Amino acid sequence: MIIMKDQFDQLVREYNELLDSQKFVENELDYNLLKYHIPMLERLNVLSNSSISVFDMYKREHIYLSSNFEETYGWSNAEASEQGNDYFNSRVHPDDLIFNFKAGNYFLRLAFGLKPEDRVNKYKMLSDYRVRNSRDEYVRVVEQKMLLEADKRGNIWLGLCIMDVSPDNDIESPARCRVINIKTGELYHFPPGNEENASKPALSEREKEVLNLISRGMPSKAIADKLCISVNTVNTHRQRIIEKLNVANTFEALRYGSTMGLIS
Repeated sequence: MIIMKDQFDQLVREYNELLDSQKFVENELDYNLLKYHIPMLERLNVLSNSSISVFDMYKREHIYLSSNFEETYGWSNAEASEQGNDYFNSRVHPDDLIFNFKAGNYFLRLAFGLKPEDRVNKYKMLSDYRVRNSRDEYVRVVEQKMLLEADKRGNIWLGLCIMDVSPDNDIESPARCRVINIKTGELYHFPPGNEENASKPALSEREKEVLNLISRGMPSKAIADKLCISVNTVNTHRQRIIEKLNVANTFEALRYGSTMGLIS
């Protein structure tokens, strides 16, 4: 446990050093931008039942927390606002916490290495791991993190987090993490080059095509005509998608696929 705490403390120091490398000018930060985003975040909170937060890299605190953190997990937004990251860290499964910090620091370094214009709306970090709810039960969640706003100097300023209960209620497997290039679909896994940490068996290119066409509301016959394959083959792809994503039906496959960046 001492080794674990020492490792955790070192990772927190690395995280703070990374944020210290950014030089903000307070009077250049336009917090009206947050007011611009809040209506959209509130609609997303209602329509998707996602739990949403905005983290301020300058203040190093959450400046927006949606009500779904309380409604879905029984957490206290008041305590979370007061305690900051310590509150959320205390809810993460202890076997996942170190991994999450390592992955977060790794991908933060990647982001700092990008051109400022490539930091917004190009990459997002996808994680799935275990958290403890108010009933002391662990549930698996899928979390998306992306840059909401950079400041005028290109600093990573406002970070957006969207958390959903995973349709795969796997509380035995450890945390998994990757970054997706939203424009190209390219994936970067953590640890680098270790494909064992991919969240699910990879869908084939054809299966991705079928999943994307299903997401547009196309029936099997229309998909078959578009791809010049039989309806039976389309239905086989549907079944394999459900099996590979370990979900109960096509609806869950669409939701999970959207969350994991499989649907463009």
